[in-house]
Formats: sequence, structure tokens, C-alpha cells
Amino acid sequence: MKGLVTKSTGSWYQVLERETGQFYEARIRGKFKLIKTRLTNPLAVGDYVEFVLEQDGVAWITEIEPKKNYLIRKSVNLSKEAHIIASNIDVACFIFTLKMPETSLGFLDRFLACCEAYNITPLILFNKMDVLDGDETALVQEIEGIYQQIGYDTLRISSYSKLHLDDLKNIIQDKVSVFFGHSGSGKSTLVNALQPNLNIKTSEISETHLKGKHTTTFAQMHFWDFGGSVIDTPGVREFAMIDVEKEEIQHYFPDIFEIGRDCKFHNCLHINEPKCAVMNALETGQIEESRYITYLKLMEEAEENAAI
Repeated sequence: MKGLVTKSTGSWYQVLERETGQFYEARIRGKFKLIKTRLTNPLAVGDYVEFVLEQDGVAWITEIEPKKNYLIRKSVNLSKEAHIIASNIDVACFIFTLKMPETSLGFLDRFLACCEAYNITPLILFNKMDVLDGDETALVQEIEGIYQQIGYDTLRISSYSKLHLDDLKNIIQDKVSVFFGHSGSGKSTLVNALQPNLNIKTSEISETHLKGKHTTTFAQMHFWDFGGSVIDTPGVREFAMIDVEKEEIQHYFPDIFEIGRDCKFHNCLHINEPKCAVMNALETGQIEESRYITYLKLMEEAEENAAI
């Protein structure tokens, strides 16, 4: 039988039988070879699988179909290993909040680099526009302009005022989408605003630290009435790239890669090489410093991982 993994708790999975639309509780039978050596889980929400049914009604997953793409995060306890968050994604929506909680540009840049690395289409959603004053709105517009110029799609939204929610529906209709962002950034509230009958539990913002409290503890796929689905994920603190060489990192920063074509040396890593076009662009403001800092951090991580 062919199925789609719609929920993962770590030990048990929920599988949707693709012909009948029936859900089954499932487990993995046997050992599966991981895509990469440093991934902790072979199976994720969004995976297509084959399974068999036992007499007790429990489904046993026997085969995992190849993934077209996936996003991963660093494992909580194992910093050198990574965990697949979701597979076979059409649109990965990054929920950026200027405040309550504040989203760093470094976190956004890391997410975008991961999307580039694993061939996923990103969409930057500037959320909670209804709580911003004039100066804050202008800052969001400035940030939005930076990423639009690089070539990324963006949308300013509000779950409460319904700002541009119809536009968002049109973008994600009939697609598998994933919402990412810090806990408290409004992922679950946004899902509920797009389809109220899902009644997904929302989080509160801690007044002490202005950070969100975790409410989603496992990944789960929900189906839109207007077509398509969304994978609701736990708040992700840090995205990861594994088995990537440091020379590859610049390929995942379109702005750096494009300007880097003008460097004197074709193998320039844009750190301290002579006549580096990227370093010149950094000085003139053509490349944002925050993106370059994230680029250097990912370079360092790739070098550290290669030494393990």
C-alpha cells in the first residue's frame, strides 16, 4: 500500500493511504539507510512510503520513496548531527517578526541558504504588521526591499487584520507548504486564520524575554479546504547544512555568488583574497553585512564538520 506521512512523534507515525484517504498509525520496520550520514531520522512528514497492514490494524512502513528535497535543523542534543524537519516541500514560508519576538536577519539568511542548498522555493512572510508603528513599518519595508532585490519573494501579512491573507492563499493553494519561524512568531495563529476549523493550539509570548513558548512538539501535516497542505513544525532555533564543503557555501548566497564572478581569482572564497569583488561590494553596501556574517559562519561550520 502507498501512503503519505502526515505526522511524526519520533517513534510513531501517521500515514495517509493515498487511494482511500484513510489514516493509519504506523511504525518503521527494519533499518533504513539515511540520506546523509549525519541525519538522525530516516523518515519525516511529507515522505511518500510503502506500508503493510498487520491484523491488529497497525501499519508497518517497509519502504521510503526518494525525497525531492528536505529541510533540516540541528539536533537538540547532538550539535554535529541534524534532524529532518519536513520532506517534499513546494513552498517554505519563513515567518519574520520585527518584534514579539524579534527575528534576526542571521536566522533568515541561514534559512534562505538552506533552501538554496536543498532546492526549496522560499517565501518570506513579514508577519504581525498590525502591531508596528510608522518607523517600524518603514524598517520592514527597507528589509523587504533588500531581499526582493536579491530575488526572493516576500509578503507583508497580519493574521488579525487579514492583511494579504488572500494573496497568501493563492500562493500556497494546491501545494505542500511549510511555515517556519521562532516560537511565538505566529505560525499556528496564521494557520488558524487561513482555515479556522483546524483549531491549532497557539503560543503565548513570554513577557520576561519576549520570546514564544513552544506549543507544537511534533511535525504534522494539515490539509487546506482550498487545496494543498501545510506542515506545522516545532519552533526551529537553528537550521543546518550537512555534508557541504566550504567552497560550496557561496553558491547558496545568490547576491554573493553573482558579484563573486568579478573576483580576480576564480576560486576566491571572499575572505582575505586580493582584488575580491565581494569584499569591495561589502564596503560599498552592495552586499548586506548581516548576510556576509552568516556566510562566514556557515563557512566555519562546514570546515568544522569536514574535520570530524
